[in-house]
Amino acid sequence: MTSVNFVPKKVFFTSGSGSHQDRLTSFEMALRKASIECYNLVEVSSILPPKCQIMSKNDGIKELFPGSIVFTVMSRISSNEPGKRITASVGMAIPKNPETEWGYFAEYHTFDETKEEAGRYSEMIANNMYSSISDRVPAKTMNVTESVVVPDNKDWTTAIAAAVFIME
Repeated sequence: MTSVNFVPKKVFFTSGSGSHQDRLTSFEMALRKASIECYNLVEVSSILPPKCQIMSKNDGIKELFPGSIVFTVMSRISSNEPGKRITASVGMAIPKNPETEWGYFAEYHTFDETKEEAGRYSEMIANNMYSSISDRVPAKTMNVTESVVVPDNKDWTTAIAAAVFIME
């Protein structure tokens, strides 16, 4: 019996925010700002596969086709409370040997934290998950984070951050 691995080969990062009087439409506006509105997004959990190439958003978008089913690790938060800061972040721990080891993503969303605070925290979570499987520390941590203040007009506002996989 032959087994086929269904493993992402590439990943890119994006984020966005959007506002609208309708909550779901504010999510759509955030997807548009992140340039991932035209895909059927499937949220997955937190593993960066071995040999998964990190690429730029622009190069990644070029490899996708509208309507495609696309797997993503996504953080998402919405609010309609005027003046409230909302922040979505995805942190990543990259292994020292990405050819044979896997890394971790960590989704984090919060109210009233800055972009920098949330980014550091999401990286810390990813680092903790990585370190919990071995005595090693990752080669690098990084994050993609979106932070926005809800406008005074009481529109819904959504912030998203995402790691988007390309399957090839």
